[in-house]
Amino acid sequence: MADLSIDIRALVKRHGATLAVDHVSLQIRRGEFFSLLGPSGAGKTSLLRMLAGFETPDAGDILIDGQSMAGVPPNRRPVNLVFQSYALFPHMPVAENVAFGLEMKRVPRNEIAERVGSTLELVRLSDKRDRLPGQLSGGEQQRVALARALVNRPAVVLLDEPLAALDQQLRQQMQTELKTIQAQVGLTFVCVTHHQEEALALSDRLAVMQQGRVMQVGRPEDLYERPENLFVARFVGVSNEVVGTLADVQAGEGNLLPSDVSPSRGIRLSVPAGLQSGQQVVMTVRPERIRITPGHVADAGSNCLHGVVETMRYIGSEWQGVVRIGQSVRWTIHASNTASGSRPVGVGQPVSLEWNVGDGVVIPLT
Repeated sequence: MADLSIDIRALVKRHGATLAVDHVSLQIRRGEFFSLLGPSGAGKTSLLRMLAGFETPDAGDILIDGQSMAGVPPNRRPVNLVFQSYALFPHMPVAENVAFGLEMKRVPRNEIAERVGSTLELVRLSDKRDRLPGQLSGGEQQRVALARALVNRPAVVLLDEPLAALDQQLRQQMQTELKTIQAQVGLTFVCVTHHQEEALALSDRLAVMQQGRVMQVGRPEDLYERPENLFVARFVGVSNEVVGTLADVQAGEGNLLPSDVSPSRGIRLSVPAGLQSGQQVVMTVRPERIRITPGHVADAGSNCLHGVVETMRYIGSEWQGVVRIGQSVRWTIHASNTASGSRPVGVGQPVSLEWNVGDGVVIPLT
């Protein structure tokens, strides 16, 4: 494939008795911002370190721009890694930190000056070139670390939890800046993160990993709106679930006969190809797709479950609550804060939860 930047082929890595990376295959396109998302121990950092050349695969291969990286040491690979800790030299000013790699490669001085200057301008640090890392904010230090990678003009930039050390407000600001810089330079970025919102905001595509395996690959909206398994549904966002049996499947639609709740009427579903009546499934609905109404009322064209509000939390932009449905099922709800001081429903209040047929995602139980 002409636009392929990275081709990971059946990669395996063991740490003692632990299978850290389990026959992972991925194709990452040139100029793509690609994220590896998963919990601790999922294998994403091991995969990143094999891309960088810091760890050797036990099996499989990595091709970058069509060339196998087997036996190629880190300093010979067309990649640069931005460490979570930034790994800046505290005694060197910003410009010298950025220039360090070029000096080690004995790039001519005039070219170093030109490349450092243009890269600092790109990351908006030209006015901080003479400052020490300790005189910079966390976001500025992160941009210095990124500049030090970009100045080498690699084919691929690897990012290991790049925003983990930043507070929430600065992290959101840096998400925008990082994506803007990546679009400007047009390089392939591969980012490791356990932060779901960060992966969704930054990525053109991402892979969700669990226990060394890739659970699903796709665009952020694909993984959030159409998870292929329960792990992805639960890890990428909040998953409100009902377990049941499919019935009356025909022309891509069907009914769900729940095993743990009693709906006021049948639950209609959009049914993926390959599923059939009698099959055990889980239906999952995202909280923002649910309409909450006081009392036991419902629109005839929507699916509906009745419940009782257990908790409601005010978080500024919205209210978040938990509704108990039946004896054991609890759903998370979000209600926009559209009127100052207006609580949508109260704790202990009976409510109706409605959602459209197309907003329920069906996942087979295996």
